[in-house]
Amino acid sequence: MPQVEVLLEFQDICKSFGPIVAADHVSLGLQRGEIFSLLGPSGCGKTTLLRLVAGFERPDSGRVLLGGEDITDLPPNERQVNTVFQNYALFPHLSVRENIAYGLRIARWPRPRIDDEVDRMLAMIQLRDHADQRPTLLSGGQKQRVAIARALVLRPLVLLLDEPLAALDLKLRQRMLIELDVIHDEVGITFLYVTHDQGEAMSLSDRIAVMNSGRIEQIGLPAEIYEAPESSFVAAFIGDTNFFEGTVAQVAAADYVVMRADGFPDVLCYNDKRLRVGDRVPLSVRPEKLRIRRERPEPAPLQNCLQAVVEDVIYLGDRTKYRVRIEDWFITVYQQHNRFLLDERPITFKETVWISWHADDGYILATYRAADEDLLEMPSEVTAGPAFSLAPTAGAPADREG
Repeated sequence: MPQVEVLLEFQDICKSFGPIVAADHVSLGLQRGEIFSLLGPSGCGKTTLLRLVAGFERPDSGRVLLGGEDITDLPPNERQVNTVFQNYALFPHLSVRENIAYGLRIARWPRPRIDDEVDRMLAMIQLRDHADQRPTLLSGGQKQRVAIARALVLRPLVLLLDEPLAALDLKLRQRMLIELDVIHDEVGITFLYVTHDQGEAMSLSDRIAVMNSGRIEQIGLPAEIYEAPESSFVAAFIGDTNFFEGTVAQVAAADYVVMRADGFPDVLCYNDKRLRVGDRVPLSVRPEKLRIRRERPEPAPLQNCLQAVVEDVIYLGDRTKYRVRIEDWFITVYQQHNRFLLDERPITFKETVWISWHADDGYILATYRAADEDLLEMPSEVTAGPAFSLAPTAGAPADREG
């Protein structure tokens, strides 16, 4: 296999602001040419890491390397990086062409070369017809494209993007994500992308680092982060999930275990953690992995099949979200509308149903923290988000929600 070139590296970075720890012994490396996202909630430390690369902050300890060179103590203007900010930071008195050319003029490039580079950027961002307009006449998406072109024109080794789409509406964000991906493919520059939006990170990134309280919870491909979360934080923060927590009652054949929890039927789980009888089992099951129906399905190998009562139904257009109860436990199920018929009889409130999922579709977590239940969505919410916890606390009321 070809050797991967690490272009940007954080080596044991620590950074605090008074009592707040923004980076707690963070080490990671970005590969040349990839789109790497730092993803996490507000205050997790992702923007601090970006500012450390840009030179706007200095670490308390640790080093930042770019292309093998230690840039920790270099001033911002001596680093081969450029930043795209959320608020665009364009000069309102300059035209689009002049905004893009600004850095080249400061670097004292010859005028013909400046014109050539600016024309190339205008063509790339498809704004040649707007070259002589001022930013006040542009849409939000056009302004962001100008900001990106201005940052790219000096050909930095790394482009830093600090929540660049946060000020845009949903449809424009979706279009800009596609445009960013196209721009990246054209220029081939490494992108370090900071966001709290899971959808942005999942759709744009080659790899993602999920951060929480100054630490990296997990680094991986988008599919790895979603399908195989290592912690309850990652499972709850990325998309929707259900948490089960119990103990191993039996080690079954072919790498499976039976999980047993108080007041809940036994559940078969794929045992990739090599658990043994008596070990704790923190399990995550995504709502779209479960199926819901009125009739009990035919028995099938490695299938979990449980009877439940519907407690909530929320129609979301492309799917319906069901919240069902088994004894004192609550589970969220998504039914995708692959073929939704208006004359069919949908499952409704208080109906008795069967839910099922394959044992391979649950993922045993390496770490589970009860505090991560704070990320879970309340039942009145209708937007897609983390589902309900399935682990009732000792002594809690029977109808407790995660």
